[in-house]
Amino acid sequence: MTRQISTTFYDFTTTFIIRNVSSLFVSYFDRTCTSFKNSIKNLVEMLILHFVGCRYVRFIARQCLEALEFLHHLGIIHCDLKPENILMKSYKRCEIKVIDLGSSCFRSDNLCLYVQSRSYRAPEVMLGLSYDPKIDLWSLGCILAELWSGEVLFPNEAVVMILARMIGLFGPINTEMLLNGQETHKYFTEENDLYYMNEETDQMELIIPEETSLEDHLQVFDSGFVDFLSNLLEIDPERRPTAKEALAHPWFSQSYE
Repeated sequence: MTRQISTTFYDFTTTFIIRNVSSLFVSYFDRTCTSFKNSIKNLVEMLILHFVGCRYVRFIARQCLEALEFLHHLGIIHCDLKPENILMKSYKRCEIKVIDLGSSCFRSDNLCLYVQSRSYRAPEVMLGLSYDPKIDLWSLGCILAELWSGEVLFPNEAVVMILARMIGLFGPINTEMLLNGQETHKYFTEENDLYYMNEETDQMELIIPEETSLEDHLQVFDSGFVDFLSNLLEIDPERRPTAKEALAHPWFSQSYE
């Protein structure tokens, strides 16, 4: 994986993943390790310190998408994009780096069923469907929503509760996805109703998702941002944009006063 990035890095004109490949990858007891300056903060630390303002979200979004476009061009899926894996290289210039390819894989690999941190896990992964680089776009959508609101969009709860929140925000999951998912039976009845097993009574209980919207959750009136985010957080991966397509969204050319 690192060799693939190293040998093709000269084609990448930006610095959103790695600046100096030769100095980043080091050997330690016959293992390849990555090193970073300990003064660099990740987005979690920035959120805690309230250093990420709304005006910076678009800069961060663009750089993340360009990093993902580069990885996806190489056939690499990051598989663990989350705030901890985005370093803020320079807050003043709003420069970031996407890090940690420890969970990444090639599209041609036998794909692992369990990837991505739960709060940033795409619905197709939760349902046990085949997946592609677009799972990284879902993760990015979750991250940007968190940057904007200061709250995790899908708190780290049981998977079925996250699915309920997804449906409440974006509407029902299409029947084809439910039919083909290896894990669907764990969360949905044959009638496609969400359920969970009550441990106290050992009885199945249905879950009725609470309907809401991104606008209400984020308390934002920027229609361009909401539309952009809604594209990234499209439940159906067939309708979700690629990184390259997302970079062409009008929100990036929208002017702010």
